Amino acid sequence: MTAPDAPTAVLLDIDGTLVDSNFLHVHAWVRAFDEAGHPVDAWRVHRRIGMGSGRLLAELLGDDADRLGDEVKEAHTARYGELAGLLRPFDGARDLVRALADRGARVVLSTSAAPEEVETLRAVLDVDDLVQITGAADVDEAKPEPDLVHAALELAGVPADRAVFVGDSVWDVEAAARAGVTCVGVLSGGTSEAELRDAGAAVVVEDAAALLRDLDDIPVGALLRG
Repeated sequence: MTAPDAPTAVLLDIDGTLVDSNFLHVHAWVRAFDEAGHPVDAWRVHRRIGMGSGRLLAELLGDDADRLGDEVKEAHTARYGELAGLLRPFDGARDLVRALADRGARVVLSTSAAPEEVETLRAVLDVDDLVQITGAADVDEAKPEPDLVHAALELAGVPADRAVFVGDSVWDVEAAARAGVTCVGVLSGGTSEAELRDAGAAVVVEDAAALLRDLDDIPVGALLRG
């Protein structure tokens, strides 16, 4: 059994959880698919935001994935880059990270984003002095596989029972569950409370500001209190 005074960690997804980026991704993907001559409805894209790009492309391109996948991925990167000026942290996101660090938690940002996107998100958040970061480049399989959560646990140096994951998508919740980590869901990415709970989220809150406000009343607070 882990000692009650052992280190704790809070693992935070970024897109849709700390940064208002999910619908920019949707727009970029929709344009990319259209440019490749394979239009995809925006709602179908949104349903897959948060999973790794390889799986997203396989599901939305189907039999055309091998032929068009690289072209669509490159176009998404370009179109998303054009929208970077619209990225902003959610209200309370930076304060949440600071509050967690002040309470002694090891804070790790765990994201499926590509390396160039991670750098943009880091600049938007501006909390590098308080966090460690693991991304898609650090693992073989992105969410909903548990690899990113395992990598975040390793980076934090804590076991699964001393960590809580916070994310906005069913893919976050499923990845955390597969790694044995309690997950808190947030609604800010556009996924419903029912879907997040059905996927296994222990608690669902509205956004980063609500999580900060209710920190002592949810699993994160319980973990930090030991």
